[in-house]
Parts: sequence; C-alpha cells; structure tokens
Amino acid sequence: MHQFRYVGNKLFCEGVSVETLAEKFGTPLYVYSQQTVTDHFQKLDAALAPLDHLICFAMKANSNLSVMRTLANLGSGFDVVSAGELQRVIAAGGDPKKCVFAGVAKSEAEIEFALRQGIYCFNCESEPEIVRINQVAARLKKIAPIAVRVNPNVEAHTHAKITTGTYANKFGIAFEHIEGVYARANKLKNLKLRGLQMHIGSQLTQVSPYELAVKKVLPLVKKLAAKYALEFFSPGGGLGIIYNPALASGAAGWWQTPAAKGILTPASYAEKLLPQLQSLGLKILIEPGRFIVGNAGILVTRVEYVKRTGKKNFVIVDAAMNDLIRPAFYDSYHEIVPLVKKSGATVASDVVGGICESGDFFCKDRPLAKVGAGDRLALLSAGAYGFVMASNYNTRPLAAEIFVNGKKFAVARARQAIPEIWAGEKVVSWLK
Repeated sequence: MHQFRYVGNKLFCEGVSVETLAEKFGTPLYVYSQQTVTDHFQKLDAALAPLDHLICFAMKANSNLSVMRTLANLGSGFDVVSAGELQRVIAAGGDPKKCVFAGVAKSEAEIEFALRQGIYCFNCESEPEIVRINQVAARLKKIAPIAVRVNPNVEAHTHAKITTGTYANKFGIAFEHIEGVYARANKLKNLKLRGLQMHIGSQLTQVSPYELAVKKVLPLVKKLAAKYALEFFSPGGGLGIIYNPALASGAAGWWQTPAAKGILTPASYAEKLLPQLQSLGLKILIEPGRFIVGNAGILVTRVEYVKRTGKKNFVIVDAAMNDLIRPAFYDSYHEIVPLVKKSGATVASDVVGGICESGDFFCKDRPLAKVGAGDRLALLSAGAYGFVMASNYNTRPLAAEIFVNGKKFAVARARQAIPEIWAGEKVVSWLK
C-alpha cells in the first residue's frame, strides 16, 4: 500500500499536503514517501525470510541519496551498473560488500575501483569481460569474485525495450554455453566463482516467467554449485508494479490488484519460487528496483495553459519529457490526478509538456477532470525511472526532489539553477 491518498479533497503524501509542498518548492517537483519505500522493502524481505537471502536494490531505478540511505538502514545491498553508482552507494552510507556490479561494458577503471572497494560480486555478461576482470585483479594482486549472467532465453512478456532474457538481447551468456564458460573461468588464477545470476526483464507483473526461467536454470545451478562450490544464485530483479488503475481493484487503491488475477506480489513470488530456491541450499540474491520505489514517488506539475483545437483538448503543463520520459520512450501509463480533487464531468485530454517534440506527452485522449491554468496535477507511480532518466534537453533545469516521512519533509535535491546547466562548458579559445 502506498502513502499517497486524498484527505478530504486534497492529495497527501503521508501526513503532508502535496499542495503545500508545491506552493513551497515550486514545480516540476518529485515527492517521495519514506514509509512506502520502507514498507515495500520489508514486505519483500519478510516474504524471503525462509531463505538465506540478500536484497540488492537496483539503484538504476532511483539513486536519490535519501532513498538509498533509507534502504541501507534497512539492511539492503545494492545492484550497481557503473563506478558512479558504486560511489553513490558509499556516499549514501551503503556497504560495498553488499553490492553486485552488473552491466555489459565495465571498464578497467571501474573494475579496479570496485575491487578496491571489496564488492560482493561482479555479474559478468561476456567472456572478454571475465578475462579483463582476471587481468585487473592480477595486476592488483587480488582475487575477484564473479558470477556469470546466464541468458535462459525465456520471454518475459514485457515491453521490448526492457526485456533482457532472450538471445535477441545484449545481456548475458547463452544457457547452452554456461558450463564451458565456467570451466574456462575456473582456470583463471585471480577469479573466485561465487555464484550464478540471471535477469529476464523489467516490469514483470506475472509470476509465471520467473517460474519458467528458474525451473529451466535450476539443474544448471545445482551442477555448477557442486562442481565449483558456488555461494549464491540470483533469479534477478524486474518485479513490476501496476501503473494503470483499470487493472487494479477499485477498493484496493491506485495500484493494488486482486490476487485472483495472478499479479506478482511478494507473497505470490515467494509461494511459487521458495520451494525451488530452498532446494538449492544456496544464498539467494534478488535485485528489485521498481517494486520498492515505483509507487513511492510522484511528479507534481502545474497547468500553464489549456488549449482547445477542433479535435483535441491539450492540457499544457510545466513538466515535460525531460523530467519524466517513460510515456514518450515506453508509451507508459501514469495515473494523473489533481492535487485538489474536482467534481463534475471529465474531458478527454492530452497532457503535454513544453518541449519541441510531438512525443512530449504524458497521456493522450484520457478522461480527466476539467482543469485550468494554475491548477496542479500529480503523475503517480513516478518513483522509478523518473528523475534518474531526466535530462537538460531544451536547457531545462532538473526538478527538485522532496522526501517525506510522516509529517516531516525536506529537500532531498535542490532544484537546478539554470546557469548550472552549462557550468562545465566554455567557449573555446579561438572563438573569443
């Protein structure tokens, strides 16, 4: 259950009016609920309690330091994909020894940095990467812990841009090649074979793809664990959330869904996978991101104009695709609600931003409450892949981020000043 709800006719985040935050800090504005982050982590942690396990938050979903400190305080590890993300973990007070390093393009400098920080494991995506890690470790006179990311060639039935577990994707090593890869890696003197990892995609809302992939990979895990004394297996992350309330139970709120629909929840995930995973006798790592933070954040925006044409009602707002790119990039749905609830008939509307691209929209032809200039709207479920994918396109400054806990709130990131956008630039000498 997330902590965004109407109290009377005003939208609240926990014990704080979102309208109050918008008036104080301006818009566009990201607002995060600490209680929601905590609740989702703890629900997942409790569901996995029968296993020796570690949750490694996929910080690519949301790398705000306050979000990460909240999770570090709860005992979370982190899934990182760059040296920059690992440095963020350290800055947030996280433990590098609870970090796994994923990604297909690890540089020598990144590998060296991660080794010096003592990370738990590299999740390797190719044999050249394995060779490079061994070479860097040998130069540093260290032993590098690795796992190979197996590609089980299982269709995740998610958006084409976030599926990762088929042979058409750039990630991982083909299932049929894994035994040979481990045999060759075992001969490299500066490596420790610590585990096996897989990840079939993001925003999975059904348990069945996990069941199928784990069932396929399980015999391989057992074989490799017996031969190389592996410590862990990771079925990856990708646990999804419900963005569209039409898929949810009206009584349950904006995002919760009836169990009868087979929607993935911590309980259903554990029910289907725990028996298989317990049979391994290994530590289990999972790398969720969106599930923990997706519904913990909203993007608040102000209506600048309402423009009516012969065919369309455009609600033009001060947020744009540079603030939240998911609708433009993935055709993603975000529920849009007014900060002050309105009565009366709805109007089929396109909510659009001010960027000079036709793809700069948040919804199209959606029935929305009638609004006017100065009204404020909230785009729900914006806590994952929201601010982290923001840009300065059209020289637009990055939004502020606010963190809420009960009735307390504070700036977790200040709004970017426009001159900061080009602060690292200079006019080259011959143009002066």
